[in-house]
Amino acid sequence: MFVLGITGGIGSGKSTVSGILRDRGVLVLDADQISRDVTAVGGIAVEEIAEAFGRRAVSADGSMNRKYISSVVFNDNRKLDLLSAIIHKYVFIYMDEQLDKERAKKTKCVVLDVPIPVQKGFVDHCNQIWTVTCDTKVRLDRLVERGMDIEDAKRRIAVQMTDDEYSALADHVIDNSGSVDSLKEKVEALIVSQLHERGIRI
Repeated sequence: MFVLGITGGIGSGKSTVSGILRDRGVLVLDADQISRDVTAVGGIAVEEIAEAFGRRAVSADGSMNRKYISSVVFNDNRKLDLLSAIIHKYVFIYMDEQLDKERAKKTKCVVLDVPIPVQKGFVDHCNQIWTVTCDTKVRLDRLVERGMDIEDAKRRIAVQMTDDEYSALADHVIDNSGSVDSLKEKVEALIVSQLHERGIRI
């Protein structure tokens, strides 16, 4: 089974690239969605988050109290790192389980869509990594269009890896500073050269 990693910073268009592959029939394991699932009602990460941050970290419905947690970790990188470590652990446990299931089913290709390209659970699983990069101003414009405050958008970009750091992990870098049509052309070219050439017809 060919495991393709897609990564890139917030607002880069990483999810759009994964969406193109999903539309072609490829299974996409989306770390952002999984992180929401593991912290939702009955989520497997909620109890450990409560142990680390107190019972106020859990809402009445049993999900992670996002408003409270945000206030706790907003200006405390140590606590933010702790929260991230807990959530990421369960995200990658889930991904490992799903990859095992797909291998058993003889699935030809699976995409891992991960914003934070850690070594264990992502890089070590991927046969190839595509990094999506983008001009910072374009990223900011996109995030503001989504309804994000400009200062919050700048802060979120600042705490992530730089495009150079993301690109250093990549087998292929996709610049998404242009139009959606331009992005689709670049992805289609990689589908042909990297997937079709390996016998993966999507």
